[in-house]
Amino acid sequence: MQITSAEARALGPFTWLKKPAVSGPPAQRDPQVVERVSAMLSEIERDGLDAVRRYSRDLDGYTGALEVDATDMRTSGDALPPDVREALELGYERTNRFASAQREHLTDFEIELAPGVTGGVQYVPVSRAGAYLPAGRFPLLASAFMTVGVAKAAGVPTVLACTPPSGEHGAHPAVLYGAHLSRADRVFAVGGVQALGAMAFGLLGDAPVDMLVGAGNAFVTEAKRQLFGQVGIDLLAGPSEVAVLADETADPEWVAADLLGQAEHGPNSPAALITTSETLGDNVIRAIERQLESLATREIAGAAWRDYGSVILAEDRAQAAAISDVLGPEHLEVHTGDDEFFLKELRNYGSLFLGPWSTVAYSDKGIAGTNHVLPTGKTSRYNAGLSVSRFLKPLTFQRASRDATAALAPAVERISAFEGLAAHEATASIRIDAIGRHSGVFDGTPAVDRR
Repeated sequence: MQITSAEARALGPFTWLKKPAVSGPPAQRDPQVVERVSAMLSEIERDGLDAVRRYSRDLDGYTGALEVDATDMRTSGDALPPDVREALELGYERTNRFASAQREHLTDFEIELAPGVTGGVQYVPVSRAGAYLPAGRFPLLASAFMTVGVAKAAGVPTVLACTPPSGEHGAHPAVLYGAHLSRADRVFAVGGVQALGAMAFGLLGDAPVDMLVGAGNAFVTEAKRQLFGQVGIDLLAGPSEVAVLADETADPEWVAADLLGQAEHGPNSPAALITTSETLGDNVIRAIERQLESLATREIAGAAWRDYGSVILAEDRAQAAAISDVLGPEHLEVHTGDDEFFLKELRNYGSLFLGPWSTVAYSDKGIAGTNHVLPTGKTSRYNAGLSVSRFLKPLTFQRASRDATAALAPAVERISAFEGLAAHEATASIRIDAIGRHSGVFDGTPAVDRR
């Protein structure tokens, strides 16, 4: 989420009130990670569950059962404080409502393109999906809502979930309860590369999954990258990102809090303020330093702000929007006197949070309903976050009648002959001849629908 010299020239003059201390993107492919993941996947594919168990023992200190018992799943909520349990239930309900509404708006259709010629689309879910539910430095309790739950809302028949064990204690009970609420079919206490490999190679359950979804660390992301093609994936997520686009109407304390709210995801999580007010920019910088003094996660959030934090002063709101689109942040908040302008103008972001009351954390925890599995590293230029549509294949079909041959076959004959593809030409010719080339149906006019 940085600006290159070429991008800076295109944007025109702007001012850095704070530049990142570290140049270059925060997450590159580490050759050692690439090599390690490749070796692990090869071993898992060769040795099967024996390799999965070895890695679980050596990396996670876990030697228990890989699959979480169905009774343990059902009772996982009993280990949680009642208020946390109720909050998780609310998060699942809202995320499911939003995903279900998305599915309802993706409708099959059929259209007549010419007399006797129809085409259409059917949205067909993949058969099996595998979700990775991270539980590293901080267990992200809403992850199951965004992956397992959305897959189920899309109509995926079988959804597996894997989550890292914590030593000999197995999976985190709150993560399990989220998976239970989200209607996961089977859950396994397996973490990291071994989890993704096991799901992709069909070692968990009765067949390989068709898709792998869910965020994770650099090893998990690299495993998804290497498995892509053998299975589908949602996206390749890097460190969490946030940008706030604000003007003089914004509250610097709130802006500072929201920037730190995402910076605490990790020491390499970028956080940026884009503003048209120098006074606001200066005040936010001071507010961040103040808030860090008492923040329990200051070692993480402070390092992220120091190394990857930025404050950019734009000349006007149009340039502010242009700068934001260059950054293409995963999460983008807008705190301005004219949020609707930015809603219409902005094009590149993972998810947009309009107005000072719409903090990213509401979505992170599932309470706002939208998905938190989002594109990072400027990939929002061509990619979107996880949704029901990612689990659906818009499969086309076409149907032509005998009477439609005149509208189709002559043009195909001509194009195929020009291309030199004789067998293609013959598939049209054989149908023309079946009707009778001189039957009067074919009058020699181009078979093109000019409506």
